[in-house]
Amino acid sequence: MTENPRAQLAEYRASIDNIDAALIHMLAERFRCTKAVGVLKATYGLPPADPARETQQIERLRRLAQDAHLDPDFAEKFLNFVIKEVIRHHEQIAATNGATATGAEGAATTG
Repeated sequence: MTENPRAQLAEYRASIDNIDAALIHMLAERFRCTKAVGVLKATYGLPPADPARETQQIERLRRLAQDAHLDPDFAEKFLNFVIKEVIRHHEQIAATNGATATGAEGAATTG
């Protein structure tokens, strides 16, 4: 048992705050990469979504989550949220570039 639970709580919260900041920076970097993918897709008329890639990524992240002792269902929900946002960005990029989403399957939506 800790002598000063408030000090221990403050330490935990400081770690959580640092992790949250790292997550935000990692997501920002991920979205910079997926934006480049969206531009590439729009340039070549490729569709914003790549369901086969998305399925592979979900399976891969579920395995990673399980190995990390994180609920795979939570990991899948989180990735689905991110994928939905990436596709939305890709659709916006395609609309801005005047590209259609009816081209052949191409670059991966999820990175």
